[in-house]
Amino acid sequence: MEKGRRGEAAPPGPRSGSSLQQVGPARGSSRVRLVGLLRNGPPFGPTRPGFWRSPLRGPWLTSVLGAVLLVGIPLMFVTGLLSYAAYNPDLGANDKTPDRGWLGFYLFSWPTDPHWLYRLTQGVHVTLGIALIPVLLAKLWSVVPKLFSWPPVKSVGHALERLSVLLLVGGVLFEFATGVLNVQLDYIFPGSFYPLHFYGAWVFIGAFVVHIAFRIPLTVRMLRSGGLRDELRGQSKTGGTSPSDPTGLVSPRPAVPTMSRRGALGMVGAGSLVLLAVTAGQSIGGWLRPTALLAPRGQDPGPGPNGFQVNKTAASVGIRAVDMGVAWRLVVRGGGRERVLTREEVLALPQHGAALPIACVEGWSTEDQEWSGVRLSDLAALVGFTLRPPGVFVQSAQLSGSFRSTTLRDNQVRDPRSLLALRVNGADLSPDHGFPARIIVPANPGVHNTKWVTRLTFGENV
Repeated sequence: MEKGRRGEAAPPGPRSGSSLQQVGPARGSSRVRLVGLLRNGPPFGPTRPGFWRSPLRGPWLTSVLGAVLLVGIPLMFVTGLLSYAAYNPDLGANDKTPDRGWLGFYLFSWPTDPHWLYRLTQGVHVTLGIALIPVLLAKLWSVVPKLFSWPPVKSVGHALERLSVLLLVGGVLFEFATGVLNVQLDYIFPGSFYPLHFYGAWVFIGAFVVHIAFRIPLTVRMLRSGGLRDELRGQSKTGGTSPSDPTGLVSPRPAVPTMSRRGALGMVGAGSLVLLAVTAGQSIGGWLRPTALLAPRGQDPGPGPNGFQVNKTAASVGIRAVDMGVAWRLVVRGGGRERVLTREEVLALPQHGAALPIACVEGWSTEDQEWSGVRLSDLAALVGFTLRPPGVFVQSAQLSGSFRSTTLRDNQVRDPRSLLALRVNGADLSPDHGFPARIIVPANPGVHNTKWVTRLTFGENV
């Protein structure tokens, strides 16, 4: 009798023409299991939609948090670009990112007016970045189910989208982490902060722009339909529900709510305000400076004419007593000429004053200090540059570490407030503030106001 007639069991094994006939038993069974796994849904844990049960998650909350970041992050990026431009990285050895290529397309001659410009831009950059941390963490929390979506890859297009999300999340965490560590003077990351933060910013902002291009229509739609005013008035316990959930963020079996979305937004806002309150004083100064509890340079350094913040002390960079003693000499070179001056001879030159702050890349700054010394343009005249002096290469007695030398642009040298300072607030500079002499230039990053100056070279290495 023929096997396989009606009513009899079909013979075991793959059917004729099945693709499993093309492979061995082990490979075939593995493929079957993989196909079954993909068809039957996520296997366990965070890949299952029901794993994430918060009733607060949804496109509306994510859109509100995203809208805040949509304003804050571009402002941070722009002020970061301005900070980079302030270093005049196209001059001499100023650039700590020598392979930037076209990423430096926007660079321009950094101005000296207003004299508080760098203090403002870098203060905003650092303070805003720290204040946005709670918003960023809340935004990542709101979308964390999407990071575990199943299947991990559905198509080539989906793979590219997942890659962009990886660059976006990884980039923003990297930028915020390295920025906070730099502010806290805790350089635990490998390599120099400057190229890491610079290149990381461009990777992140590229992913950010792509993400916004795809998500901005949904964000606008959710904000228009979610009733922000009603939410903030607390008229809904759970914050209500969005008319649709195109994102898959809403839990299929939400837990009992323990707070409203208004409460969640309030917690995030309060966290940002607290961080703002304990950070902003380092940039604003005055009576607010003691409130900068999280800033290494936020507190009062002590009384006296030299009682204002300092980044690097003389001892920390190896400045010796002989470097500041009677043997100190200032060498001024340029145009084939050279002058060597003692401190007494520098003091005998015409002295001028300027009220300027010190502002650091770490976000802290001082109020205006009363500096006095010799104009850089007058020193350029000593070696023949009496009209329109060029830029200058400044060298320090500091033998190691970053920024022991710097190059200043010609517009900085020509500003009458740009000094080789010998005194501050009516007293000689202290060793930690650069005795015997230091550079002070309006709107200049603090690290380029070189201390313990020994040599000025005009028109060369510029």
